[in-house]
Amino acid sequence: MTRATRGSRPGAELMGDLFDPAPAALLAGLPQLLRRWVEHGWLRPLDRAFAQFLRDHAPDADPLLLLAAALASHQLGRGHVCLDLAATLADPRFALSLPPEGDDESDLPPLPDEVLAGVTLECWRAALDHPLLVAPGAGNTPLVCVGTRVYLRRYWQYERDVRAGIDARLAAPPAAPDPAPFRQALDALFPPRADDAVDWQKLACALVARSAFGIVTGGPGTGKTTTVVRLLALLQSLALTGAPQRPLRIRLAAPTGKAAARLNESIAGAVEKLALADLPGGEAVRAAIPTAVSTLHRLLGSRPDTRHFRHDAANPLPLDVVVVDEASMVDLEMMAALLAALPAHARLVLLGDKDQLASVEAGAVLGELCAGAREGRYTPATRDWLVDVAGARLDAALVDPQGGPLDQAVAMLRVSHRFSADSGIGRLAEAVNAGDLAAMHALWPRGCADLARVRVAAGDDGAFRALVIDGGGANFPAPGRGGRSGDAALAPPVGFGHYLAALRDGQPSADADPAAFDDWARIVLAAHGRFQLLCALRRGPWGVEGLNERVARLLHAAGLIPASHGWYLGRPVLVTHNDYGLGLMNGDIGITLARPRPAANGGEPQWALRVAFPAGDGTAAIRWVLPSRLQAVETVYAMTVHKSQGSEFAHAALLLPDALNPVLTRELVYTGITRARERLTLATAGPDRVLDEAVQRRVLRASGLLAGPSSV
Repeated sequence: MTRATRGSRPGAELMGDLFDPAPAALLAGLPQLLRRWVEHGWLRPLDRAFAQFLRDHAPDADPLLLLAAALASHQLGRGHVCLDLAATLADPRFALSLPPEGDDESDLPPLPDEVLAGVTLECWRAALDHPLLVAPGAGNTPLVCVGTRVYLRRYWQYERDVRAGIDARLAAPPAAPDPAPFRQALDALFPPRADDAVDWQKLACALVARSAFGIVTGGPGTGKTTTVVRLLALLQSLALTGAPQRPLRIRLAAPTGKAAARLNESIAGAVEKLALADLPGGEAVRAAIPTAVSTLHRLLGSRPDTRHFRHDAANPLPLDVVVVDEASMVDLEMMAALLAALPAHARLVLLGDKDQLASVEAGAVLGELCAGAREGRYTPATRDWLVDVAGARLDAALVDPQGGPLDQAVAMLRVSHRFSADSGIGRLAEAVNAGDLAAMHALWPRGCADLARVRVAAGDDGAFRALVIDGGGANFPAPGRGGRSGDAALAPPVGFGHYLAALRDGQPSADADPAAFDDWARIVLAAHGRFQLLCALRRGPWGVEGLNERVARLLHAAGLIPASHGWYLGRPVLVTHNDYGLGLMNGDIGITLARPRPAANGGEPQWALRVAFPAGDGTAAIRWVLPSRLQAVETVYAMTVHKSQGSEFAHAALLLPDALNPVLTRELVYTGITRARERLTLATAGPDRVLDEAVQRRVLRASGLLAGPSSV
């Protein structure tokens, strides 16, 4: 019996009668109801404890207030900044972490829609009228209610601080009031194009360079890193040729260690290739562009056992410009801490794909700030300025006299240099991002050479084995049957057998030079990075835990790895927590290899397992680590889409589970698809409706960041 069909209310007596005018009837039942929700995993123990804390301090609190408190706390754990009362009443089941399908237990507690049946918005808001617990703004109450949004006070303050920090920078005078040197530097960095198409990278530099706050957003391969390197060259050129002719202090940061290492590598290469011959003082400009990238935690100076950082409003960062890559992964709390630590004159530039998954923690800051990016919303004044300094002829559809200050500082890159117009991966990503099911389904019969689809089942390893060992090559159409241009040049699909072959065939002899083992490790790591199995869930047969065990078992049965558990030659591992002592960051991937160590008394050398990691500092160095020193790692044949953000693989396989789940959303599917650089396999364990409903479900996180008349 499922929730959709259940007519009775087993356990409803625990709640009492919501229409009973005596609050005591509800107060007697609410603690038991919350307890049962926790027992079913629908609510976190922390959420129940928070409601109990409020009840202990205010015994006269209305049960609907305590319910709102528990749900507001719970929503934080699901990425929402607040509880939207109106949205909760419209779809009460969304307020809890309900499993995707019906529960067969005969004695379920009441569901939120049963509990809230008949409750009106006015009734619920009236229940929050308790000055000891709830305030409409500033104060010291644990809850804040603004309109229909209920916040835990700390997150209400974060939201206000982020908005205030961005507002202040948008209100600052234009950073480049003199168009002449600005135009000259832009033209030097962006030579004239042969066609009349808009150079979106040039436009982005022009927009962001004139404001103390700016965003460059775009999909994979649109050139965000190239754009920001030229932006930094533009800013440094203006600083070095103007008064007082001193270089800007620039810092580069990313939300995770893995993202920082990737940006380090890509930006170093982009700076080296930068053509600066036509830019005044070009080589001095190149030398003034930093290539070192740190995590946001390191930039701000994280302190053990506290949420606070060394750098804050009282001790601001000593810099003029900070660039944050992969900004979609930055949560509200971290963004508030960063803005608080910036000196008043400092410029903040955010880079990221607005359509990717939002941060794991509460908030979807980049996505909210880029809500109008596709439409542009540039004012006529901004349009005229862009024509003057960048020669950019904007389409009339991108001009809006009602555009706000934020719109004038957001630039969206619209041309992908990774995917051509006829790329199957690119067209699939576009269809998913638009929620266009017809366009998505139309791609499969066309036989795009870079796309494959495979059905997998829990009890049948055939198709799954072919996918994870050799990439399921038979599922891809032959070159030339559609897909993107240059299909014939596509490398063959690969699976995990590819890196294991590189491991087996390239292992140096025991007497080889240490440099030979470093070379071997680099080859194996590069081969491993060509294929990755991505999934949506952590637990269950179609989650990371179940899939890693299944893949290991299949590889072991095929004779490709010597064991399926413990430490063994070829085991790939993912670092799950930063380890500054070892120099390893959350998200780093290493491969377990073997190196010889001298035997006692001149005997034969003994082979010992070591885990090889890329140095992560932009060099080709290898870091070798004893397995016993790795305390926070997990096997990584399968990786969640969340963990894969910022990475790309020659061949990515996105596996969707056999049943609907709340984490399956359009953003997750889009992010998984765009991790593929050359080939994508979409593996499905259930019916087509799982994919279809995921694509139609958006991540709409409750927030008030853009609420109000100013819209930031």
